Amino acid sequence: MAATTDHKHSITGAPATGLETPATEPMIDPFGRSITYLRVSVTDRCDFRCVYCMAEDMTFLPKKDILSLDELDRVCSAFVHMGVRKLRLTGGEPLVRRGIMNLINGLGRHLESGLLDELTLTTNGSQLERFADQLYAAGVRRINVSLDTLDPDTFKMLTRWGRLDQVLRGIQAAKDAGLKIKINAVALKGINDVELDRLIGWCGDEGFDLTLIEVMPMGDIGEQRVDQYWPLSMVRADLAQRWTLEESDHKTGGPARYFDVKETGGRLGFITPMTHNFCESCNRVRLTCTGMLYLCLGQNDSADLKEAVRVAESDAPLEDAIRAAIALKPKGHDFIIDRRRRAVAVPRHMSTTGG
Repeated sequence: MAATTDHKHSITGAPATGLETPATEPMIDPFGRSITYLRVSVTDRCDFRCVYCMAEDMTFLPKKDILSLDELDRVCSAFVHMGVRKLRLTGGEPLVRRGIMNLINGLGRHLESGLLDELTLTTNGSQLERFADQLYAAGVRRINVSLDTLDPDTFKMLTRWGRLDQVLRGIQAAKDAGLKIKINAVALKGINDVELDRLIGWCGDEGFDLTLIEVMPMGDIGEQRVDQYWPLSMVRADLAQRWTLEESDHKTGGPARYFDVKETGGRLGFITPMTHNFCESCNRVRLTCTGMLYLCLGQNDSADLKEAVRVAESDAPLEDAIRAAIALKPKGHDFIIDRRRRAVAVPRHMSTTGG
């Protein structure tokens, strides 16, 4: 029987007096994979409307359905206690959640205790100018910034509402604060395909890693994804004509496969959920801001943790609910993008689980 801990920490003021000892039983799914990575969507809201992620006219969740920051802290802490070593906060855009630094500062105690190896986040960069120094002070050392183009007009078209100059200032602020930055770019056929060389060169000059991601069939976005889809096997073959890509053993705990770019000294990663899934080594689950735990990015298998958080004083029912959910984790996803298949593979939007 795994040890449990009572919830006695409040990020809104109460002292942290709960146990800081790990559970005795790690979380192992039915296929022998150890679950050590939790991605947490702290909000479904975003200040952009990227064409591959959201419809322009989105309906967001009512506030009563959203876990409070204290409740998010409690669920994250339960996962850390049960063996999660990496927490990534996502959205929507995580930095638009009111009071988000209270959550990040609170979770930083797990870095200090040694139970957590990394606390990080994925952001669109729009709020980094405001928060970069605070993130570093809270123990964050590495962030991912979603940036698909360096052309202001293309950026405006892709994000609908975003401003490239604001994002670039935020990235510079993060760099100045001491944060290590990885740029995530979705490869979009006919949109940013002519810009990848520029992105590789810019990231090399700035000292940023770059990861390219295949577009995924998630949520009704009012766009035809088959027109956006660009297999990264083709992208890599094209880039190899101009760049020397040498396979790297670099790992970040995520699904990217990395190559060293000889000409820049930087790293280039490829995330290929469509052409070559990464399910065999999947070590992660995803929590939404409503308390739904999704066990696979490309499947609907899930468990609602909200009741376990809100009903019980003890964390034992929450930990039991988490273990029961992990026992249902599927072997993998089966994304398909096809003109003949109009329905999306997964009905929830990318912003629900933050990738």
